Amino acid sequence: MLKLALRGLFALVLLPLLVLPAAAVTIQEVKSPGGITAWLVEDHTIPLIAMQFAFAGGSTSDPEGKEGAAHFLTGMLDEGAADMDSPTFQARREELAMRLSFDDDQDRFTGNFQTLSRNRDAAFALLKAALTAPHFDAEPMERVRQQFLVSVRDEAKDPGTMASRQWLAMAAPGHAYGRNPHGTEATIQAMTTDDLRATHQRLFTRKGLLISVVGDMDAATLARTLDDVFGALPDTDPPAPPALLTVPEGPMLKVTDMDMPQSIILFGGAGLLRSDKDFIPAYVMNQILGGGGLGSRLSSVVREKKGLTYGIDTGLLPLRRGGLFFGSFSTRNDKAGEAMALVKQELQRMAKDGPTAEELEQARTYLTGSYALRFDSNAKIAGQLLAIQQDNLGIDYINRRNALVEAVTIAQVKEQAQRLLHADKLLVSVVGKPQGL
Repeated sequence: MLKLALRGLFALVLLPLLVLPAAAVTIQEVKSPGGITAWLVEDHTIPLIAMQFAFAGGSTSDPEGKEGAAHFLTGMLDEGAADMDSPTFQARREELAMRLSFDDDQDRFTGNFQTLSRNRDAAFALLKAALTAPHFDAEPMERVRQQFLVSVRDEAKDPGTMASRQWLAMAAPGHAYGRNPHGTEATIQAMTTDDLRATHQRLFTRKGLLISVVGDMDAATLARTLDDVFGALPDTDPPAPPALLTVPEGPMLKVTDMDMPQSIILFGGAGLLRSDKDFIPAYVMNQILGGGGLGSRLSSVVREKKGLTYGIDTGLLPLRRGGLFFGSFSTRNDKAGEAMALVKQELQRMAKDGPTAEELEQARTYLTGSYALRFDSNAKIAGQLLAIQQDNLGIDYINRRNALVEAVTIAQVKEQAQRLLHADKLLVSVVGKPQGL
């Protein structure tokens, strides 16, 4: 639920891949003559190339009063570029059976590209045009504006999004992470072509650019392609990151009254950075507590034993300049107090006693066994490589990751539970008509 507050492709036949062990993925670091670096996994078994890339800076780089500029840009980069207007660009993309989409989060602006090998050169040329010479013409801009306005209005009325945005505002008061990443109706209405051009210029720089490529391409070809596609971008500094986030200490409760039969409840507090040496033990702790779906401790108590919710989960959100721990569930209004009391009880129990040996073994088995599922397609592998680069985990992380999980001990999980789970200091956001809170 919280992740929704933080995030029409043409058809392309994707051939299935075998699910291989992550350790079987061989990563090459490729550097172009122009100095652009990418990670490459060659796979010549199917005629498909997947590329993912990220520019440093996302919604937190939007100027004050221009919230939503980066998000607006995601919808405009395929609406005409170079010598093509929007219909021509779209027709060319469809002709090439090429996938191209853009997204943004608080810290990054990302792109997702896929092409068949036989269309490689033409597809990369179209990608270059979108990245380096977008149009921002009036007609498509107004059409995209109306689409985003509908989305912003729907989000403003959606109780789950309302609870998420409200919780983020509590966790990051006065900080860029606490702003609405999609903007407001007023900022979207006021967005101009000049705003989009300034956002494009601010974000699209070779410094801070990360790239991963997987598929039917060798290193020499990729090196040339990197300069062809990205070489014309300026070599300027990316936007400065926001200040370090200091999450306020609770207890704090904010209720937004809405006439509906259930209350949506978000709770949590400070988390930790991905670079923290104890992130993996904290990750395992979260898996046991609420990240493991129906098999988690919170689900067992609040859902299975008491029947107070259809589902409850928790998560760690490591942002570039701060970390958050959060959980979410919905329950009948008259059961809100009882359900929240059980949640606090389980947080206290985990911090006091830690996990059982069985819980730890199940979590480690699941987390190591399911890791290979992240590598069962070219696009997924590219996404994993990009995430590893973004988190600065090292090119050998795939080979080390499962051993790090397997090495986690009960004492380490308990230590992280004591560090992160403070039942008496929670930030709690509720939308509905809760009773007993």
